[in-house]
Amino acid sequence: MPEDTLTGSRIRERRVLHGMKQAELAREAGISASYLNLIEHNRRRIGGKLLLDIAQILEVEPSTLTEGAGAALVATLREAASDMPQSGAELDRIDEFAGRLPGWAQLLADSRLRIAQLERSVETLTDRMTHDPQLAMSLHEMLSTVTAIRSAASILAEPGEIDPEWQGRFHRNIYEDSARLAETSRGLVTYLEADDAQATETGAPQEELDSALEAAGHHVPELEGGADVGRALARLAGRLSRSARTLIRDWLDGYAEDAAALPLAVMRDALDRVKEPEPLALAQVLGAPMDQVMRRLAAMPAEVLAEPVGLAICDASGVLSYRKPLPDFPMPRFGAGCPLWPLYRALNRPMVLLDGPLRPAGRGAAEFRAEALAMPVGVPRANVDPLYRAHMLVRPLSPRVEDPDGAEEVGVTCRVCPRKACAARREPSIFG
Repeated sequence: MPEDTLTGSRIRERRVLHGMKQAELAREAGISASYLNLIEHNRRRIGGKLLLDIAQILEVEPSTLTEGAGAALVATLREAASDMPQSGAELDRIDEFAGRLPGWAQLLADSRLRIAQLERSVETLTDRMTHDPQLAMSLHEMLSTVTAIRSAASILAEPGEIDPEWQGRFHRNIYEDSARLAETSRGLVTYLEADDAQATETGAPQEELDSALEAAGHHVPELEGGADVGRALARLAGRLSRSARTLIRDWLDGYAEDAAALPLAVMRDALDRVKEPEPLALAQVLGAPMDQVMRRLAAMPAEVLAEPVGLAICDASGVLSYRKPLPDFPMPRFGAGCPLWPLYRALNRPMVLLDGPLRPAGRGAAEFRAEALAMPVGVPRANVDPLYRAHMLVRPLSPRVEDPDGAEEVGVTCRVCPRKACAARREPSIFG
């Protein structure tokens, strides 16, 4: 039901909250009770002086009766309904629900946002448990120690006498294993509760790189101004491990090369001409390689590109070497992403731009446009097959240009993907 036809429902709700009978409100407003009944059941429109009089009687602003719930609340409710289409939620009555029961509507919307946050936390923790070497080693040590304690305790619990000497050995083993378990547990808790700075010292090199780039916003002002890479390295790699410093140095070298080829002012002018951050159109305007344009778009500051874009880069193994996720389009911190991403199809069709809409599985109504391209790395050599590196640029779908109905549903990685009966699944999902 359109929002402007729900004024009567809001009048009825406000009247009931005000403790007035229908006849009483009609009398004070100078209309008949039957006419007010038609208005309250949205069978007669209301406006002008009558609306102002009723708003004054009910002690509310006229806009409260005419505008109803905010657009953000209604949009969140629609996303909640799209998350569970099997619920049969009446989408055509969302405005009425939000207007008549604003408290319950806000509670439902807040719950949906909280669930989305928790799902992201589960994805992050599952990804970390699967690939974090220190966490895996600690959990393995704890399980081995618990097994040893249980084995010794089961022997002591068996009926019959045990030689005092052996009994003492079992007691000593249980004590020593318990102490080791407590130490391992404390170390694990310390590791998990470490702040960001401590985490970068203990994480994998790729995780350290991702954290450093995320903290910098994937933008390096020093290199935009032509400064030496060493200056940017000193700022970004202060507490990184030696391996992570090597990774970030390579990334900064590539950033400096891209910034020199496509300076910030040139990118700003090209974006003003093209209007949309489309790699193909920008590459034609700039006369630059499309993969380089994608990397520059991911490095644009907010004053140049108001709405950020996401970027994933992988080699022929499929493992992500660079990731810039978006809030509604996360990317795995370790390993490969969803096999359905066009990023991987691009490796099968090198030097061909793949362009189409995507819908993240289980994430409501969010729609994105993904453009993927695989390009050879290095210079050609005789009798040597080229190595390819794939780029995938992700940006919010523009409803003015694209039709999201044909969007392909994709996941983050199989372990945290809610898709059912997916032919590309390589391992079971934690969501069942």
